[in-house]
Amino acid sequence: MRFLKNVIEDIDVALTRDPAARNRIEVMLAYPGVHALWAYRFSHFLWNHRLKLIARVLSNWSRSATGIEIHPGAKIGRRFFIDHGMGVVIGESAIVGDDVMIYHDVTLGARGFDLGKRHPTIENDVIIGAGARVLGNITIGQRAIIGANSVILKDVPARGERDASELFMI
Repeated sequence: MRFLKNVIEDIDVALTRDPAARNRIEVMLAYPGVHALWAYRFSHFLWNHRLKLIARVLSNWSRSATGIEIHPGAKIGRRFFIDHGMGVVIGESAIVGDDVMIYHDVTLGARGFDLGKRHPTIENDVIIGAGARVLGNITIGQRAIIGANSVILKDVPARGERDASELFMI
């Protein structure tokens, strides 16, 4: 039952975050960001149950189908939305909080070949603009807005309460 609630929540988030989304059926059938998230959730489940090869195969299939690469080892919170997702890459040790929105061609990647935590942590209610690169074991603070085509290599502090007019200001 929780799975169905998550699916409905993902669809509703797309309807809320994307002014072009017209109805639930359209989102369910024609939104690759939502499809990639669903595939990620299943591959993450497999990853956590030590079925890592199957998880990676599913993840690779999803990348081929959607153009969005989310490593099954990443941790992604609720109400995550990827708008126009082509080219999005989320690395293995990335942590993404709740209510995060990212646009196309965003990379949450590593800066080296170290083992362990090498990808960013994105706290709750963050917006990351198109083409941004957030690299390394850094933290993007709650309610931060990362501008389009930014390259972020250091921690970004949290912001105060956001005005509703800022939600689409990238």
